[in-house]
Formats: sequence, C-alpha cells, structure tokens
Amino acid sequence: MSALRHLYGPIIDNNPITLQILGICSALAVTTSLTTSAVMSLALITVLVMSSLVISTIRRHIPSAIRLIVQITIIASLVIVADQIIQAFAFDVSQRLSIFVGLIVTNCLVLGRAEAFAMQNPPGPAVLDALGNGLGYSLILLIVGFIRELLGAGTLFGLTVFPSVYDGGWFTPLNLMLLAPSAFFILGLLIWAIRALRPAQIEPSDYKIAIDPNRRAP
Repeated sequence: MSALRHLYGPIIDNNPITLQILGICSALAVTTSLTTSAVMSLALITVLVMSSLVISTIRRHIPSAIRLIVQITIIASLVIVADQIIQAFAFDVSQRLSIFVGLIVTNCLVLGRAEAFAMQNPPGPAVLDALGNGLGYSLILLIVGFIRELLGAGTLFGLTVFPSVYDGGWFTPLNLMLLAPSAFFILGLLIWAIRALRPAQIEPSDYKIAIDPNRRAP
C-alpha cells in the first residue's frame, strides 16, 4: 500500500498543478482542445516515466557534480523522440502543439521528480511516482481542455456536441474560452474547489496579526 501511495497520491492530494503549481504553462497554452490536451498529457507521462526509470536505474553511477546535466540530457533525448513520434503519426496535432512538446525539457515537474525522487529511490517506486504525477498533471489538462473546447467551440475531440449558430444551430461559442486567460480562470476555480473540499491543502498564512488581550474595544 505504501508503494501504491506514490501512484495515487499525486492525482488529488498532492497534484502537481493544483497544489504544487508546477507545469502550468502547458495547461494554459495547449488546452484549447481535448485532442491537444490528451496528446500533450501522453507525451509528458511517457517522458516522465521513462526518464525516472532511467535516472533511478543509473543513479548510483551519476557523479553528484554533473547530475543535473545528466538528467537534462536524458530528458531532452526522450523529448526529442516523443516529438518526432508525434510529428510522424499526428502531424496536425504536432503543428497545434507548436513548441510546447519541446518545452517538456524545461518543465519543472519532470526535472523536479527526477532530482527529488528518482535520484533517491529504486526504479519501482520511481516509476510509480512518475506515473502518479503524470496522471495528476494529465487529469487537470483534460478537465481544462474539456471545458475550454466544449464552451469555446461546442465540440469535443473535434466532434460537434452543441450545434453552433454559425452552422444553423443554437449554441453561441464563448470565444474567451479559446484564449489563454480562460485557462487561468478555470485553474483558479479548480484550485478553489479542491481546497474547499480539502482544507488541509490550504497553505498557512505568512502573516499573523498579534492581538493584545488587554486592549479594549473602541
């Protein structure tokens, strides 16, 4: 059970986006549709799991002085392979994702799990931790992509759900949902909802007001 905690813990209780606020750039940029959200999620999960597996396997042979260089090299190599596969089998989606698959190299989540967990643990727990964080990250991307595509275009995975007025239907697309600020609003509402249901995730205030018990009310 303790090993499985690495898998299911990051999905809600320690979600990398809603709790740790990591990797939100792609959550803002690629979630205009469920298709791009799903492909980005799959690419990140693959890179995250494979990099954690490789780094954990060779962790005892990586000199401390160059460990970050080795980690980035491994991650960059996997990102290049993932990007080339997407271009080969889903070129249109690759064009829509633009540079954001390549930016997985600089994603704080990937390098953070490699440095904080894979370098300190054997391959089994490292893979579970990477998969759990990838699934937690993907869950948020898919939720945001679902809301933005449905309300912004009336479609899901490009298939019509709400007939648009432009095609003789009844639904008026909300163009704001296709702009990056809408992802900020949706993420903010998700974070608020999760922390309202799980108060333990609320950070303590950095400021405390000292109250004088002897002070009289005016």
